[in-house]
Amino acid sequence: MSQYAGRFGRRSASASSRLRLHRRPRRVAMLSVHTSPLHQPGTGDAGGMNVYIVELAQCLAAINIEVEIFTRATTASLPPTVELAPGVLVRHVDAGPYEGLAKEELPAQLCAFTHGVMQAWAGHRPGYYDLVHSHYWLSGHVGWLAAQRWGAPLVHAMHTMAKVKNANLADGDNPEPPARVIGETQIVSAADRLIANTAEEAGELVRHYDADPARVAVVHPGVNLERFRPADGRAAARARLGLPQDALIPLFAGRIQPLKAPDVLLRAVAVLLDERPELRSRMVVPVVGGPSGSGLAKPEGLQKLAARLGVADVVRFRPPVGQEQLADWFRAASVLVMPSYSESFGLVAIEAQATGTPVLAAAVGGLPVAVRDGETGFLVQGHDPAGYARVLRAFADQPHLAAELGAKAARHARAFGWNASAAATADVYTAATQAHRRRVRSPHG
Repeated sequence: MSQYAGRFGRRSASASSRLRLHRRPRRVAMLSVHTSPLHQPGTGDAGGMNVYIVELAQCLAAINIEVEIFTRATTASLPPTVELAPGVLVRHVDAGPYEGLAKEELPAQLCAFTHGVMQAWAGHRPGYYDLVHSHYWLSGHVGWLAAQRWGAPLVHAMHTMAKVKNANLADGDNPEPPARVIGETQIVSAADRLIANTAEEAGELVRHYDADPARVAVVHPGVNLERFRPADGRAAARARLGLPQDALIPLFAGRIQPLKAPDVLLRAVAVLLDERPELRSRMVVPVVGGPSGSGLAKPEGLQKLAARLGVADVVRFRPPVGQEQLADWFRAASVLVMPSYSESFGLVAIEAQATGTPVLAAAVGGLPVAVRDGETGFLVQGHDPAGYARVLRAFADQPHLAAELGAKAARHARAFGWNASAAATADVYTAATQAHRRRVRSPHG
């Protein structure tokens, strides 16, 4: 655990209950500029953050905190507002061309997006939004301005950080620009509270961005335990997906881009099959997801790599799927493989474990929190394919390993329900509100 763990712990139950008695916000403006909660995770820029926002908003609404999510309109046919769930409203804001706008081009549209947010606010009474919660640095800049204009507290979640990503770049990947580093630094200074997924991420905010430790709160993301559960087991899931019952199935699920390193899995499979060619007849390697980010520069690059490595016959490329079918892919797998170069948490690791599937992951970011090494899966230092091949060989040679680790993984994941995440987030909102009121009363200290 990070050296900062003691400084960013969760509050005690008694402290939490006291906080809830004080001015918990009734309505939150949640900002997600570059990706809509209505988008399919695994496509374009949609990923774990989309799931995070949807699940968190719904659980906040269930404890009587209304949420309005502002996101950029990406097609002309979208209605101005969509009710995602009771108490959760999605507002589509016109800002720039609907389609064909890369995430890197969005900073130029922040003024237009802010204008759209302000237009929505202008139709309400003063004090309509009690708090602003922004996600990712682009939203943080809009949130900073909105919170100042409304006289409301600002809570911000980074999700990923430029300095951390740049320190852990995959070969050939593009570094994040200096403008993002400057923007993140400004948001860290402006926010009343920063939400970090793990103590390690909280420490990174302090080390890299000089965040005030007193303003950083650790709230682990959650998992939808009703959707992601063992259900009727591995055999039934494989039957539904047309997968062989006796196969070794290492699964990659996520956006296809260098940061997520699906190539490491393919290279590990090639190493394993070179050593153990007899495994070829009983191995299936599903890659579920679509190109994203810098991966869009070579949308067929992974398929070509599989062919060059001589593993195209065992790899099955599948497009992104909805959450229900994704749960089935997790159940069907022998192990989920996450060789990422950077992960603030790694939501799919908890989702897979909740279905009873162990995880093989890089020991980076929040993954050592999400995965208990040797108990619910395995963590590998670095990105050498041979290291991943060794673990896959263990799954091939020990048929009961997946089930044994999977049972422990499902128990581990039960501690990560979204209800707990929402309750902890509500506590952060209350603390941010109190801090904001103190600052307004004493602006010079």
